[in-house]
Amino acid sequence: MHPTDIYKRVTETLDAGQRAVVVTTLSGDAAALPEKLVLTEEALQEAGGDASQALALSALDAGELALQKSASGGVCFAEPYFPESRMIVLGGGHIARPLVEFAAKCGFNVTVTDDRPSFANRQRFPLAKRVLCESFDRCIPMLNINRSCFVVIITRGHRHDLDCLREILKLETAYTGMIGSRRRVAGARQQLLSEGYTQETLDLVRAPIGLDIGAETPEEIAVSILSEAVRYKRVVSKSHWPELDTEVLAELAAPRSEPRALVTIIETKGSVPRDVGAKMVVWSDGRTLGSIGGGCSEGGVITAAYDVIRNGGHRLVDVDMTGDVAEDEGMVCGGTMKVVIEKYAS
Repeated sequence: MHPTDIYKRVTETLDAGQRAVVVTTLSGDAAALPEKLVLTEEALQEAGGDASQALALSALDAGELALQKSASGGVCFAEPYFPESRMIVLGGGHIARPLVEFAAKCGFNVTVTDDRPSFANRQRFPLAKRVLCESFDRCIPMLNINRSCFVVIITRGHRHDLDCLREILKLETAYTGMIGSRRRVAGARQQLLSEGYTQETLDLVRAPIGLDIGAETPEEIAVSILSEAVRYKRVVSKSHWPELDTEVLAELAAPRSEPRALVTIIETKGSVPRDVGAKMVVWSDGRTLGSIGGGCSEGGVITAAYDVIRNGGHRLVDVDMTGDVAEDEGMVCGGTMKVVIEKYAS
């Protein structure tokens, strides 16, 4: 499959709320272009399991790039792609305003919905990716809620909160939380139990929502909610949630005639500015997209990328941020990175 088609398939898979893995195989011959394969989570679960599929499953389970080296100098690495973490805020009231702002700045793709036009508008939520003015009983099927979604139920009334929760409990999410006092939440749980919902299902709901930090103001409550959502993303989740650079992914999925190089961190040791899997696209005219950490380390890699664009194939480059060089440059990191630079042919 053509590299552009590979990343286009990744984009389509993520848009559907599913996960995918890209497996890249580099031979010991630096003049050879890498071979790429995309495997969806569904395909991996059904597959028999050769070496590349086993590596892909390892990456998917851990949520981190998995690397395998051969005795001949070749390298194979599997990169997991998870859908962008989305926060669905049901209710556009006084807590929603700071929550949407803070969540967007923390990397969430935020959708906020309310049934009142004065509360569901772009002026009120400029950082939201989507603002939906719709009744709560009709909006949930329109939101494409899946297990990459962090659902926050903070409508203007207990009845609306409970109606929303009934619908959300039918879906799989990364996190669901509902606002309310302990007395009100306890009453809601008893009501849902009497309707046939199981205790196990209700235990998945964070209610009262947010970490207990003694929050009182709307901003403080927003911080407590966001903190709990981040904790679920980074700590409670069974696997690491890899960061998704949507701009780089969109560039890789777009057909271009101009030559480019794709840079990927495949191995790190010690303190480094970016994790494995971080990517950067380099053009021959000096433009770049994405980052592997900046500073002199990135500058040397960019220079090597120009050679790959001219000569083709791929290169493995070791970046050393320890010792005198790092000290002279005033770098705060003190580790090493291995990056692969490949000519990206459209």
